[in-house]
Amino acid sequence: MKKVLKKFETMRTLAAVGIALGVGFVIILLLSDNPMESIFNFIVGPLTKFRYMGNVIETAIPLIFSGLAVSLLFQTKLFNMGTEGIFYIGGLIAAIAGITLTLPAGIHPVVAILASAVFGALVMGIVGYFKAKWDVSELVLSLMFNSILYGVGLYILNYYFREESTVVLKSVPIKETALLNDILPGTKVHSGILLAVVAVFVCDWFLNKSKLGYEIRMTGANKSFAEYSGINTKRAIILVSMIAGFIGGIGGAVEVIGMYDAFKWVSLPGLGFDGALIAMLAKNKPKNVIFSAFFLAYIRIGADLMSRLTDIPAEMVGIMQGLIILFISGRMFLQFYRNRLILKEAEVK
Repeated sequence: MKKVLKKFETMRTLAAVGIALGVGFVIILLLSDNPMESIFNFIVGPLTKFRYMGNVIETAIPLIFSGLAVSLLFQTKLFNMGTEGIFYIGGLIAAIAGITLTLPAGIHPVVAILASAVFGALVMGIVGYFKAKWDVSELVLSLMFNSILYGVGLYILNYYFREESTVVLKSVPIKETALLNDILPGTKVHSGILLAVVAVFVCDWFLNKSKLGYEIRMTGANKSFAEYSGINTKRAIILVSMIAGFIGGIGGAVEVIGMYDAFKWVSLPGLGFDGALIAMLAKNKPKNVIFSAFFLAYIRIGADLMSRLTDIPAEMVGIMQGLIILFISGRMFLQFYRNRLILKEAEVK
């Protein structure tokens, strides 16, 4: 039965992605004056230059962290969208550490990343505590925290670390010792990709091999049964929230000190919300997050190239993302196929 359900979920995800891409191609055919060129740039464009392939990797790095954080929360059936605010404030904290501290090059980025991660864990721990203690809606509370963190972060940026020599709202420059090194010449691909890959395998081991990971999975699968079995579900909810905040903090820090020389976000980056889509595509499995993040990064870079080289706007990807979420989250999507697989399995036995 487990293999049947796994096969069904795989086919369901592929069908959702296929339908979304098909709708996108139909839109291109209807609106573009040169549809074949538009489709070529969208599908093949990111592979035509080494720099474009670098752009895909650069885009995927924060998406991996975001997808990991949300997939852990979804494993516990927590619809927590607080990663968005954590990314923003985490990036700002890393930038502040990079601006104010004087440390050696090898230590400075580590301190900046850890400061961001610890703060993210504390904030998300508050959301988890309210959920575990008083069953407060984690969705409402996390969205509220997003606004609070954004407002506080914008205030700190504007009044304490703003670059006065320009009309653009950004921080003063981050010290070079705090910046992550580029590892692919001719691109902005930085060492954060290595940290992202390590985070994926650590989370996969943690979730599937550790005692706490088992408790988290059981809490999400059946909270009442987990409690009956002696699992402290309240502790599991708080800890998984803190771990997700820790990962989100790392993601925000890595993105800022890896891609920028100053903190330049004047609005929420949207990376936290992207994590929900990536987690859905990955079926909340950490190892699948890498592929999901690269898929989303690829179609975004392809859409960007298409918008710059043809007459189709990049916003078309937003339509595709919406359709993917719609079909994957829809309980009845391909339900008839699931029933057929179960019946076929029963007949074999």
